[in-house]
Amino acid sequence: MSKEKERPTVGIDGNRLPELPPSRDARVWARLVRVMFYTPGFLGLLLIKAGEPASFGITIELLMLASGAAIVGGLFIGTQSSDGDVASKVGVWSGALILELLATVPFLAAVPALFHELANSTLLHEKVAGAADVALGPSELLPAVAILPFMIYQLSGFGTLHYVVSKRTNWIINVAVLALIVVGYTANRMAMYVEERMSMSALVILMGVTVYYGIAQLKRMQTDFDARRPPKPPKKQDDA
Repeated sequence: MSKEKERPTVGIDGNRLPELPPSRDARVWARLVRVMFYTPGFLGLLLIKAGEPASFGITIELLMLASGAAIVGGLFIGTQSSDGDVASKVGVWSGALILELLATVPFLAAVPALFHELANSTLLHEKVAGAADVALGPSELLPAVAILPFMIYQLSGFGTLHYVVSKRTNWIINVAVLALIVVGYTANRMAMYVEERMSMSALVILMGVTVYYGIAQLKRMQTDFDARRPPKPPKKQDDA
Protein backbone atom coordinates (compact mmCIF):
# COMPACT_ATOMS: atom_id res chain seq x y z
CA MET A 1 0.00 0.00 0.00
CA SER A 2 1.28 3.45 -0.89
CA LYS A 3 1.80 5.76 2.02
CA GLU A 4 0.21 9.21 2.04
CA LYS A 5 2.69 11.97 1.28
CA GLU A 6 3.84 13.55 4.52
CA ARG A 7 2.52 17.07 5.00
CA PRO A 8 5.24 19.74 5.43
CA THR A 9 5.45 21.30 8.88
CA VAL A 10 7.70 24.31 8.17
CA GLY A 11 6.89 27.14 5.78
CA ILE A 12 9.16 28.94 3.34
CA ASP A 13 9.70 31.62 6.00
CA GLY A 14 11.20 29.04 8.36
CA ASN A 15 8.31 29.21 10.84
CA ARG A 16 6.03 26.37 11.84
CA LEU A 17 2.93 25.89 9.69
CA PRO A 18 -0.59 25.57 11.15
CA GLU A 19 -1.51 22.03 12.20
CA LEU A 20 -4.35 21.18 9.85
CA PRO A 21 -6.60 18.14 10.40
CA PRO A 22 -5.52 14.97 8.58
CA SER A 23 -6.89 14.15 5.14
CA ARG A 24 -10.23 12.39 5.46
CA ASP A 25 -12.16 10.25 3.01
CA ALA A 26 -15.12 12.32 1.78
CA ARG A 27 -16.98 9.12 0.81
CA VAL A 28 -17.10 7.95 4.43
CA TRP A 29 -18.50 11.27 5.61
CA ALA A 30 -21.01 11.29 2.75
CA ARG A 31 -22.35 7.94 3.96
CA LEU A 32 -22.62 9.37 7.47
CA VAL A 33 -24.68 12.25 6.05
CA ARG A 34 -27.30 9.75 4.85
CA VAL A 35 -27.41 8.02 8.24
CA MET A 36 -27.68 11.30 10.16
CA PHE A 37 -30.41 12.56 7.83
CA TYR A 38 -32.73 9.56 7.93
CA THR A 39 -32.26 8.29 11.50
CA PRO A 40 -33.21 11.43 13.50
CA GLY A 41 -35.97 12.25 11.02
CA PHE A 42 -37.51 8.80 11.38
CA LEU A 43 -37.28 8.91 15.18
CA GLY A 44 -38.90 12.35 15.24
CA LEU A 45 -41.84 11.10 13.18
CA LEU A 46 -42.11 8.03 15.39
CA LEU A 47 -42.26 10.22 18.48
CA ILE A 48 -45.02 12.35 16.97
CA LYS A 49 -46.97 9.21 16.07
CA ALA A 50 -46.57 7.28 19.32
CA GLY A 51 -45.98 9.86 22.04
CA GLU A 52 -47.93 12.31 24.13
CA PRO A 53 -47.28 15.92 23.09
CA ALA A 54 -47.28 17.21 26.67
CA SER A 55 -43.96 15.52 27.41
CA PHE A 56 -42.19 16.17 24.12
CA GLY A 57 -40.21 19.08 25.47
CA ILE A 58 -37.72 20.08 22.81
CA THR A 59 -36.91 16.51 21.73
CA ILE A 60 -38.50 16.68 18.28
CA GLU A 61 -36.82 20.00 17.51
CA LEU A 62 -33.43 18.51 18.38
CA LEU A 63 -34.05 15.51 16.12
CA MET A 64 -35.11 17.74 13.23
CA LEU A 65 -32.04 19.93 13.77
CA ALA A 66 -29.80 16.85 13.59
CA SER A 67 -31.48 15.77 10.36
CA GLY A 68 -31.33 19.22 8.77
CA ALA A 69 -27.73 19.86 9.83
CA ALA A 70 -26.72 16.61 8.12
CA ILE A 71 -27.90 18.03 4.79
CA VAL A 72 -25.87 21.21 5.31
CA GLY A 73 -22.84 19.13 6.29
CA GLY A 74 -23.24 17.18 3.04
CA LEU A 75 -23.21 20.42 1.06
CA PHE A 76 -19.85 21.36 2.59
CA ILE A 77 -18.40 17.90 2.00
CA GLY A 78 -19.52 18.00 -1.64
CA THR A 79 -17.39 21.09 -2.28
CA GLN A 80 -14.11 19.35 -1.39
CA SER A 81 -11.40 19.85 -4.00
CA SER A 82 -7.67 19.62 -3.46
CA ASP A 83 -6.83 21.95 -6.36
CA GLY A 84 -9.58 24.52 -5.84
CA ASP A 85 -9.87 27.64 -3.71
CA VAL A 86 -9.38 27.78 0.05
CA ALA A 87 -13.05 27.09 0.82
CA SER A 88 -13.12 23.93 -1.28
CA LYS A 89 -9.95 22.62 0.37
CA VAL A 90 -11.60 22.65 3.79
CA GLY A 91 -14.94 21.26 2.62
CA VAL A 92 -14.67 17.85 4.31
CA TRP A 93 -13.30 19.30 7.54
CA SER A 94 -16.09 21.91 7.66
CA GLY A 95 -18.73 19.30 6.91
CA ALA A 96 -17.28 17.03 9.58
CA LEU A 97 -17.47 19.87 12.10
CA ILE A 98 -21.15 20.39 11.29
CA LEU A 99 -21.91 16.67 11.56
CA GLU A 100 -20.03 16.36 14.84
CA LEU A 101 -21.51 19.41 16.59
CA LEU A 102 -24.80 20.34 14.94
CA ALA A 103 -26.00 16.84 14.04
CA THR A 104 -24.48 14.40 16.54
CA VAL A 105 -24.72 16.56 19.69
CA PRO A 106 -28.46 17.42 19.30
CA PHE A 107 -29.14 13.76 18.45
CA LEU A 108 -27.36 12.56 21.60
CA ALA A 109 -29.22 15.18 23.63
CA ALA A 110 -32.57 13.98 22.29
CA VAL A 111 -32.06 10.20 22.62
CA PRO A 112 -32.54 9.79 26.43
CA ALA A 113 -35.80 11.77 26.46
CA LEU A 114 -36.89 9.98 23.28
CA PHE A 115 -36.39 6.57 24.89
CA HIS A 116 -38.29 7.63 28.00
CA GLU A 117 -41.19 8.88 25.91
CA LEU A 118 -41.44 5.75 23.78
CA ALA A 119 -41.04 3.42 26.76
CA ASN A 120 -43.87 5.11 28.66
CA SER A 121 -46.20 5.98 25.80
CA THR A 122 -49.78 4.93 26.57
CA LEU A 123 -50.57 5.13 22.86
CA LEU A 124 -47.78 2.70 21.99
CA HIS A 125 -48.39 0.29 24.89
CA GLU A 126 -51.97 -0.76 25.42
CA LYS A 127 -52.99 -1.65 28.94
CA VAL A 128 -53.71 -5.34 29.48
CA ALA A 129 -56.20 -6.31 32.17
CA GLY A 130 -54.41 -7.53 35.26
CA ALA A 131 -50.98 -6.48 33.99
CA ALA A 132 -48.69 -4.74 36.43
CA ASP A 133 -46.71 -1.64 35.52
CA VAL A 134 -42.98 -2.34 35.50
CA ALA A 135 -40.74 0.64 36.12
CA LEU A 136 -37.57 0.64 34.07
CA GLY A 137 -35.71 2.49 36.78
CA PRO A 138 -32.03 3.28 36.23
CA SER A 139 -32.02 1.25 32.99
CA GLU A 140 -33.66 4.26 31.32
CA LEU A 141 -30.28 5.95 31.54
CA LEU A 142 -28.61 3.39 29.28
CA PRO A 143 -29.21 5.36 26.02
CA ALA A 144 -27.51 8.36 27.64
CA VAL A 145 -24.26 6.36 27.91
CA ALA A 146 -23.74 7.04 24.19
CA ILE A 147 -22.43 10.47 25.16
CA LEU A 148 -19.34 8.88 26.77
CA PRO A 149 -17.69 7.50 23.58
CA PHE A 150 -18.49 10.83 21.93
CA MET A 151 -16.61 12.63 24.70
CA ILE A 152 -13.68 10.22 24.22
CA TYR A 153 -13.81 10.90 20.48
CA GLN A 154 -13.61 14.63 21.06
CA LEU A 155 -11.14 14.81 23.93
CA SER A 156 -8.74 12.18 22.56
CA GLY A 157 -7.97 14.23 19.47
CA PHE A 158 -10.17 12.44 16.91
CA GLY A 159 -12.64 15.31 16.53
CA THR A 160 -12.17 18.18 14.09
CA LEU A 161 -12.61 20.68 16.92
CA HIS A 162 -9.29 19.47 18.36
CA TYR A 163 -7.46 21.23 15.51
CA VAL A 164 -9.21 24.61 15.64
CA VAL A 165 -9.23 25.42 19.37
CA SER A 166 -6.76 24.96 22.21
CA LYS A 167 -6.84 21.83 24.34
CA ARG A 168 -8.23 23.77 27.28
CA THR A 169 -11.01 25.32 25.19
CA ASN A 170 -11.84 21.91 23.73
CA TRP A 171 -12.29 20.53 27.24
CA ILE A 172 -14.43 23.50 28.31
CA ILE A 173 -16.73 23.16 25.29
CA ASN A 174 -17.19 19.41 25.69
CA VAL A 175 -17.74 19.57 29.46
CA ALA A 176 -20.34 22.27 28.81
CA VAL A 177 -22.01 19.97 26.26
CA LEU A 178 -22.18 17.15 28.80
CA ALA A 179 -23.49 19.44 31.54
CA LEU A 180 -26.22 20.96 29.34
CA ILE A 181 -27.38 17.53 28.18
CA VAL A 182 -27.61 16.30 31.78
CA VAL A 183 -29.49 19.42 32.86
CA GLY A 184 -31.86 19.16 29.90
CA TYR A 185 -32.65 15.48 30.50
CA THR A 186 -33.15 16.03 34.23
CA ALA A 187 -35.54 18.89 33.50
CA ASN A 188 -37.45 16.70 31.04
CA ARG A 189 -37.91 13.94 33.61
CA MET A 190 -39.14 16.46 36.17
CA ALA A 191 -41.60 17.94 33.66
CA MET A 192 -39.75 21.27 33.81
CA TYR A 193 -40.09 21.86 30.09
CA VAL A 194 -39.26 25.58 30.16
CA GLU A 195 -35.94 24.83 31.88
CA GLU A 196 -35.31 21.97 29.43
CA ARG A 197 -35.91 24.27 26.49
CA MET A 198 -33.56 26.88 27.94
CA SER A 199 -30.72 24.40 28.48
CA MET A 200 -31.13 22.78 25.06
CA SER A 201 -31.35 26.20 23.40
CA ALA A 202 -28.09 27.17 25.11
CA LEU A 203 -26.57 23.92 23.83
CA VAL A 204 -27.63 24.61 20.24
CA ILE A 205 -26.38 28.21 20.41
CA LEU A 206 -23.03 27.01 21.77
CA MET A 207 -22.72 24.47 18.96
CA GLY A 208 -23.73 27.02 16.32
CA VAL A 209 -21.20 29.59 17.48
CA THR A 210 -18.49 26.92 17.72
CA VAL A 211 -19.20 25.67 14.19
CA TYR A 212 -19.12 29.20 12.79
CA TYR A 213 -15.79 29.91 14.49
CA GLY A 214 -14.41 26.50 13.50
CA ILE A 215 -15.16 26.89 9.79
CA ALA A 216 -13.71 30.41 9.76
CA GLN A 217 -10.63 29.16 11.60
CA LEU A 218 -10.14 26.26 9.19
CA LYS A 219 -10.24 28.65 6.24
CA ARG A 220 -7.78 30.99 7.96
CA MET A 221 -5.40 28.12 8.72
CA GLN A 222 -5.58 26.83 5.15
CA THR A 223 -4.97 30.32 3.77
CA ASP A 224 -1.95 30.72 6.04
CA PHE A 225 -0.67 27.27 5.04
CA ASP A 226 -0.97 27.98 1.30
CA ALA A 227 0.63 31.42 1.64
CA ARG A 228 3.68 30.10 3.49
CA ARG A 229 3.92 26.81 1.63
CA PRO A 230 2.68 27.45 -1.91
CA PRO A 231 1.66 24.28 -3.77
CA LYS A 232 3.99 23.21 -6.57
CA PRO A 233 2.72 24.11 -10.04
CA PRO A 234 1.62 21.14 -12.15
CA LYS A 235 4.27 19.66 -14.42
CA LYS A 236 3.99 20.64 -18.06
CA GLN A 237 3.51 17.77 -20.45
CA ASP A 238 5.88 17.60 -23.37
CA ASP A 239 4.31 18.10 -26.78
CA ALA A 240 3.92 14.85 -28.67
